[in-house]
Amino acid sequence: MVKERYMPITESAKKALRQNINRQASNLTYKNKVKKLIKEAVLLTSQKKTKEAKKLLPQIYKALDKAAKVGVIKKNAASRKKSRVTKMVNKS
Repeated sequence: MVKERYMPITESAKKALRQNINRQASNLTYKNKVKKLIKEAVLLTSQKKTKEAKKLLPQIYKALDKAAKVGVIKKNAASRKKSRVTKMVNKS
């Protein structure tokens, strides 16, 4: 899968493009997992299902910590998201 806008000429540029595509796919899996879990927690809290939302928190923490560890998001961003989702769940 080669991006259409940029056609590398040198071998090193071709390899860099392949690596970037693989990394992008890997990063998207982490981001999508985090987004999916947070959306689910928001949905549960809006439906006043606090117990189910609280059971989801460890999974959210794990996904955020893993995303921060591999560098998809920054450490403070992960902490901020954990804090906000916890506050939201406990508030309902």
